[in-house]
Amino acid sequence: MYNWFECKIKYDKMLESGMQKTVTEPYLVDALSFTEAEARIIEEIKPYISGEFSVSDIKRVKYTESFFNETGDRYYKTKLYFITLDEKSGSEKKTAINMLVQASTLKEAVEIIEAEMKKTMIDYSMASVTETAIMDVFPYESEPAQKPKSEE
Repeated sequence: MYNWFECKIKYDKMLESGMQKTVTEPYLVDALSFTEAEARIIEEIKPYISGEFSVSDIKRVKYTESFFNETGDRYYKTKLYFITLDEKSGSEKKTAINMLVQASTLKEAVEIIEAEMKKTMIDYSMASVTETAIMDVFPYESEPAQKPKSEE
């Protein structure tokens, strides 16, 4: 389970025309707190941005599930309603959840969600799929196993 923070980075970007323009781009980072999110995004972004940059905004975002596709170059926010039956009243109850999907096209994002939801027994309806402005996502990587030191 990820604990996502959307961090906005402000920096001067060199355009194809040769002019510099100040831009603010959102990135998603997995962290435990706002402080850790700021530290992680600074470390992740340093190799990609030359010159000065600043973290202009950090906010917590809630994605119940995240589906990453290495071939995808865009990120989509998908809103689903899980449909459950209230046993006391006998009426249907809809619970809204958001999912993050990495895909190349809107159609591919929908296909990924449908394929993942087929693996479950949950009744659902898809409310919306929208492309986000997120440039990149930085989840925690699993730590490599520590190699024991060989005795000399």
